[in-house]
Amino acid sequence: MSTVKSVVFDVETSGLSPGSGHRIIEIGAVALKGRDVVGEFHSMVDPGCALDPRAVAVHGITPAMLRGNPGPDAVFPVFREFIGNAQLIAHNARFDIEFLRREYAQLGMRLTNGVICTLKLSRQRFPRLRNHRLETVVSHLLGELPDDLQLHRALDDARLTARVWLALERR
Repeated sequence: MSTVKSVVFDVETSGLSPGSGHRIIEIGAVALKGRDVVGEFHSMVDPGCALDPRAVAVHGITPAMLRGNPGPDAVFPVFREFIGNAQLIAHNARFDIEFLRREYAQLGMRLTNGVICTLKLSRQRFPRLRNHRLETVVSHLLGELPDDLQLHRALDDARLTARVWLALERR
C-alpha cells in the first residue's frame, strides 16, 4: 500500500490503560488515497487477558467474541504492512496511538508514523459544539448517522472518522 497517504484507524480495548496491562481487542482501519477509500483492515484480537467490565459496557465485545481470534503477534505485523509509512488519523488519537505503540513495543517493533487527531481538530474548529464525541462531530459535519452503524466498534468508528477527516480537509 505504498501509494496510500493516510490511514484512519480505531481500536477497542480490554480497558482504559495500556500501563495497567490493558490490550487492544479490536482494530479497524480505512486507507485513503486522496479522497478515495482504497482499502480496509479489520481484526478482532485475542489478547490473552481479562476484559474490564467498564470497557465491555462501552463496546459490547465479550470474551466469547474474542475466543479463536488471532493474538497480537499475528495481527499487528499484518497491520504494520497495511499502514506502511502512511499518516495515521484517529479520533482521540492519543488514546489509540498509546495502545498501538504499546502493542508494537511488546513485539519489539516501533511505530514512527505521523499522527493526526480529529478530536483535537474538531475542538479547534468547532469550539461551540456541546461535546466532541465522534457521533456529535459526525452529526455536525454530515447530518444523520448511518442506520447500519455500530458505534464503538473499530471498523465502523474508523469509517466514521474517515468521513470526518475528509469533511475537515474540505473546510
